[in-house]
Amino acid sequence: MRARTLLDSPVMNDVRLPSLDGLRAFEAAARLGSFERAADELAITASAVSKRVATVEELLGTPLFVRGARSLTLTASGKEYLEQVRAALSLLAAVPLHQRAAQRVQRLRVCSPPTFARQILVPHLESFTAAHPEVELEVVLSIPYLGHEPADADIVVRTGESETPLMRDVIVPVASPALLQRLPPLRTPADLALAPLLRTPLEPWTPWFRAAGLDWPEPAQGPKLVDLGLTLEAAVSGQGVALARPSLAQHWLASGALKPLFRITAEPANHYLLAPHADSGAAPLFARWLREVCERVAREALSALG
Repeated sequence: MRARTLLDSPVMNDVRLPSLDGLRAFEAAARLGSFERAADELAITASAVSKRVATVEELLGTPLFVRGARSLTLTASGKEYLEQVRAALSLLAAVPLHQRAAQRVQRLRVCSPPTFARQILVPHLESFTAAHPEVELEVVLSIPYLGHEPADADIVVRTGESETPLMRDVIVPVASPALLQRLPPLRTPADLALAPLLRTPLEPWTPWFRAAGLDWPEPAQGPKLVDLGLTLEAAVSGQGVALARPSLAQHWLASGALKPLFRITAEPANHYLLAPHADSGAAPLFARWLREVCERVAREALSALG
């Protein structure tokens, strides 16, 4: 059962409400002292202002102005009514959705895998927000291992097979200098048999093993990490050799916290891609920007490998 409101009451059925345009015309004319000045402010004619005020006066059944040859003077009823109208207009103006800036805002919800968001999306986000201040972004994280994505995201970055990925990634083994000091020299890919290999179902080793001429199966020992960022952090702390995308490990590679072990690279089993999105509004703007960022990041990461 619908709750009753003030609008449902018999009293409200007898209320005569003037138009908002009429109230604005009255307030402007009272404040500026003439229909002509009010017309300039409201971008209408002086005749239109006069007619709107007259309609309000007719509805109220009382004059609001004493009309002189060159000016307007409020009547006693007009002075009292002006205070009430100003209060009402101020309340309406304070409603956020009535403000032009709020009406221009386009909200965009972006869903991304955690490591992609931290290493690629967020570090470059300022260039998009600076170019598109009218877009209010919300970034949420997916759980790739469980296949969980928020259902109401406008832009979704996920991993999978695609002929048009966001970036052409490669994978390469990396390790921390501290780990390399503890291990025998790793001169050839086969020497990885002497090293602990970090495992994650999100980045299987098999593609790189085959590119390196090794027929090894997936590593079966050691902790299994279900996040690419955690895998890289484990490698930085010297826990093992990780299979990394230079685009995601660029920060650690540049600082020397991680070292690429060989010049052999392979294509990863899955690429980052964009799910279908709306072809209007802020979504295509963001998608175009993100493709440009990803292409540049991938190019710089490959160049850094030498």
